[in-house]
Formats: sequence, structure tokens, C-alpha cells
Amino acid sequence: MQDHTQHHHHDDGSRESRTLTEARVSSVPAGHMHGSHPQHNGDDHTVHTHGQHAGHSTAMFKNRFWLTLALSVPVVYFSPMVGHIFGYMAPMFPGSAWIPPVLGTVIFLYGGQPFLKGGLQELRDRRPGMMLLIGMAITVAFVASWITSLGIGGFDLDFWWELALLVAIMLLGHWIEMRALGSAQGALDALAALLPDEAERITEGGTETVAVSVLRPDDLVLVRSGARMPADGTVVEGQAEFDESMITGESKTVARGPGDTVVAGTVATDTSVRVRVTAVGDDTALAGIQRLVAEAQASSSRAQALADRAAAFLFYFATVAGVLTFIAWTLLGSVPEAVTRAVTVLVIACPHALGLAIPLVIAISTEQAARAGVLIKNRMALERMRTIDVVLFDKTGTLTTGEPELVDIATAEGVDADQLLALAAAVESDSEHPVARAIVRAAAARGLELPAASGFSSLTGRGVRAVVDGRTVHVGGPALLRELAAVEPAALAATTRGWMDRGAAVLHVMDDGGRVLGAVSLEDAVRAESRQAVAALQNRGIKVAMVTGDARQVAEAVAADLKIDEVFAEVLPADKDKKVAELQARGLKVAMVGDGVNDSPALARAEVGIAIGAGTDVAMESAGVVLAGNDPRAVLSMVDLSRASYRKMWQNLVWATGYNVLSVPLAAGVLAFAGVVLSPAAGAVLMSASTIVVALNAQLLRRLKLNPAAVR
Repeated sequence: MQDHTQHHHHDDGSRESRTLTEARVSSVPAGHMHGSHPQHNGDDHTVHTHGQHAGHSTAMFKNRFWLTLALSVPVVYFSPMVGHIFGYMAPMFPGSAWIPPVLGTVIFLYGGQPFLKGGLQELRDRRPGMMLLIGMAITVAFVASWITSLGIGGFDLDFWWELALLVAIMLLGHWIEMRALGSAQGALDALAALLPDEAERITEGGTETVAVSVLRPDDLVLVRSGARMPADGTVVEGQAEFDESMITGESKTVARGPGDTVVAGTVATDTSVRVRVTAVGDDTALAGIQRLVAEAQASSSRAQALADRAAAFLFYFATVAGVLTFIAWTLLGSVPEAVTRAVTVLVIACPHALGLAIPLVIAISTEQAARAGVLIKNRMALERMRTIDVVLFDKTGTLTTGEPELVDIATAEGVDADQLLALAAAVESDSEHPVARAIVRAAAARGLELPAASGFSSLTGRGVRAVVDGRTVHVGGPALLRELAAVEPAALAATTRGWMDRGAAVLHVMDDGGRVLGAVSLEDAVRAESRQAVAALQNRGIKVAMVTGDARQVAEAVAADLKIDEVFAEVLPADKDKKVAELQARGLKVAMVGDGVNDSPALARAEVGIAIGAGTDVAMESAGVVLAGNDPRAVLSMVDLSRASYRKMWQNLVWATGYNVLSVPLAAGVLAFAGVVLSPAAGAVLMSASTIVVALNAQLLRRLKLNPAAVR
């Protein structure tokens, strides 16, 4: 933008870079997934972000839930204990006694499989959580129930109905939560989609179309106008404006000519170039970003969800209580009673309510958030947002629009500002360049009538010219000024120098005699909503920082305008995640808001990654949260919702686990001497009551009023 070197006439390449085609992800050849990180594939990320889902899909939980529910009905109906509670007698016929054991076994092996596998994994990782607690309860219920069904030892431990309902409710909870969050396709897949599938390799006989995976260093490739670079390389012939926004995040196109390096995934916007390949596969800059994303995802996935922490507490509590119960009753000389009490303790230690306590809050929270234009993909992002100390905004396209805006006009003596703007807009009216559109927009906003222009031509890398009212008028940057040997009047030169010091792009308007009529300055437009977002976050006690690749003076000007607490300027694309790590090293918890591929490692490393919805697919995949629009005020909705939903989660966990903390000692028989013993039937009724309380309490979240500014 600085010297108006970006004139091109394609269909807005920067826009293309921001709406990467998802369709291509599925067709990327295996060789394109540079970063060979099998441990960080999409599934694995699901394991980390939803610790208790063990990489399973939403559809899997849904299917298992419905089949388990169907099988549970006869199991519960034919259970003598349930019949006793509700005062009915199930019909008896040959084989009816085997209905609960047979169907209960199917439920255990089919419906319980995700919990059994997940529990084993948690045991291996030495991180007990929800899966291990559920796995332990259903395994104990399964073994005890079979012993009872087979009449071994005379025990009365018929838990088939309890096993069936526990599995059904837990599957329902996981399905609700996963449906609410949606499953991430994976940032690494989206990065691979930046590469074209094919390249045009130049041979002695002409050009041939080959798969990108067969390219080798030193190959010569032809990159046509509007096409993406298939690999890193050096331009050997031709000159083109490259849209590098998907890699650098900066909206300006960059002129690249012979000898200049270009990177995979960037777009030649206006003309064709011939490029000598220097790096392919794992050695490209894009592959480097993929590795950073994979590493950052791994580093930010070690936190444990609130429900898992509660489940871990209950697991230890139940195990210790079960062992102590068995020992105590054995010492009292009653081994059958010791087994009965210990088994009852272990089975009822896993509360049905815990399976729904968090999923219901998450489902309602994500629904509320979606109404406010916030898409939550990762439950940990929702939980962590309330603890954030600093929000780090990427400047371009986030706090600013990423589009140039006319800020100021200066004229030579005797020239009217409106006249100058009308003249510049007339010359630029045939150009599709973002700078040209900004000038035409500014003229339209002032209601100026444009004189007719003809003979428009683009001077690559320098500016444009056209004939207006019979005279040739040039509009361009410093390069065009030098070429026409035009001299700025001293007063005008002082003004434009000040603009340049601010980091603005300056375009001069000259007539055919080389006389400078005036100049206009253009800057990346600051969003009006950004000011409100920054102030509101600071009012909530959260610091606001900004990171950008722009020159320090540009960054300082935006920061001063928005009253931002801290600025990181002139940051190389690959170093943005280092700035997140730097803030974290100071003991701060960071939420990162960005929209470009170069932001994705930082989004993945931050405690909470928030992608702006108009950004790239890659940024959206790396983030735990996606804002549907471009309004940074939606971040406030996240903070408020996170705080409210965390309170609800805690309330629900107190209800869900509190019941257990009270019922386990009763089931263990601590008050047996006083004739107070919690029977399995009574335990089941209380458990159902606690589940209903949890469900009703979660519904109260719907009363939360989110920041209306964020609602789209």
C-alpha cells in the first residue's frame, strides 16, 4: 500500500485468501500433509480437548445411546427391585429371569465400551477422570449382578437396571455435550488445503501438469495469475503482486520479481511468474507453521476439565470408602455383608447427575453464545475464559478492518481538496485495487460528482493514469513521483512526511506536466467497535495487548487511538506464538484473537484461541472459539458467559457430588448400629432426584443477558 504497488485486476485476491475452500481439504494428497505428526491429528485433538470423549464422534455416542435406551426398558421393567419400588409384579414366564442379565451384558459391552476404553486410558495416564469413575461403577455392577444372577454365594446384588440406566444417562450426557460443541475438523487439515493439488512444471517441451507431491527442488514452475504457489521458491522471470495475507496476516499485496523468494500457499494476483523451486514438503514455510500449530496444540491440551477433576475426587473417595467398608465389615465377622456394602458403595459412587451436570450447562451455554455470534468448539475454552488476564488482539482484520481507508487530503496552493479527491477517484474508478476502492468510496461519501475518465492504464508497481477532461492525470506513490521527476511543494512535502512517519500509505496526484496537485493518505481503518471492546475488557479487569507485523509507528498510532495497554510491533509471522509464550512466562493467562494462518500457532498456544469468523479456515480450526462476525465486542460475551456457566457448573457439581458424599457413608453402613442403612433402591430414588435438580438448575443459564453489542 505504501507506494501503491499493488494495482491488480483480479477478483480481490485478499478475499480469496480469507475464505479458503474447505472442499479441497478432503482431496489433498497424502504427501501434502507436511508435518508428519500422527499424534496431533484431528482425532487426537478431540481426545485432548474433550478429555472424556476418547476420540469418539458425536454420531457414535448418539447411536449407542438410542440402542442402549431401547435395551434398558425391558431390563428396568423386569428388575425385581424396580418392581418393588413402584409396587408392580413383572409377568413371569420361562426365561424371563434371564432378560436383565442377557440385555444387561449387551449394554455393558456395547454401550459401556467408550467408558471402559477411556477408563483404561485414564488409568495408563494416571489421570483418573469421568471415564474411569463410570468404568469402575459399571464393571462392579456387571460382575456383582452376574454373581447374583448365577446364585453364587447367596448375594442379593441385582444391579442390572442400575447398570443400564447409568450407561444410558452417561451416553446421553456425552452426546449432548459433543453435539453442542461440534467436532473440529483439525487445523492441520485446513493448513494442507492452502496448497494447490497440482502445479505446472516447465520442461524442455513446454509445461506439464503434475501433482504437487512430485515437485523437487530446482524444478521450474509456472504460476499463473490468481494461482497459489505450490512450493517455496525464487522468482526467475516475471513480476507479480503476491497476496501473502494467508501467511503474514497483512492485507497489503507485495511486489515480487526476479531474485525474490516466494512461499507455498501465497497467490500471484495479477500476472504470471516463473519460479525455481527451493523447498518442498516438510521444508516449506507452510510446513513450519503446521509444526508450530501441532506443538502448540499439544502444549495447551494438558489442562483437565472441571467435571474430570470432580470425577477424580469421587473415584479416590469411592475407592477408599469401598476398601474401608470391606475391611470394617470383614473385621465385624460378616464377609457377605462386607461384599454387599462395598459393592453398593462402588456402584452408587458414580452419580448419574455428574454425567449431565456439565454437558447440560455446556449445551445451554453454547446455544446462548451462538445467539450472540460466538461459536464455541472446545469446552476447555469456555471454562478457561473466566481466568484470562490479558486478551492479545492481532491488529489487521481484527481491531482494524484490514481494508485501507482514506484518512487525510493535502493540496498544493490553489487546489481545492474536494476537486483533488474527485480527480483521484475519477482516475481510480476503473481499478479493482483495495486502495482505489477506498478513494472512490471516500469521494462517494462526500457526495462528489466525478468527471469522466478514459484511457485508464495501470503502471505496475508505481500507480495508475487516465485522461480526465482532456489532460492526463497520474495517481501513485513515491516511485511514480521519481519516474516523472515531479517535485512536491515544501508545505505539502512536510505534511506527507508526517503521514509516512505514522505509517500511512501516501498517494500523489499529478497532472501531465509533472505538477503535484496534492496527496491523499490511507490507513488500515480501525473498527468503531474496537474502542468499546477494549474499554469494556479493561473495565472487567482484563488487560488488552496488540500484536502486529506492521512498523512500530503504525502500531503505536492504532494503540494510542484504542488506549491499548501493551503493543508488540514488527513481529514476524512465525514469532506471534512466541509473544503468547512471553506473556504466559510472566504468569498471565492469555486469550488470543486473530484471523490469519500466521495466527494459528498463537491461537493454539494461548489458553483460549478466538478466531474472527471472516478469517481463514486454519485460524478457525486452531481456535477453541470462533466469532461469527468481525465484532471484537463478542469477546465480552465469552467472558460473561464463561463466568456465569462456571458458577452453574460448580453449583451442579455440588448437587451431583454432594449427594454421593452423603450417600456413600450411609451405603457403607456407618449408621447401621442405629438401624439406618441406605438400601440400593433408596439410593436410586435419591440419585434420580439429584439428576432432576441438576437439569433444572442448568436451565437457569438461559436468563443470562449477554452483551447486546455482540449480538448480530
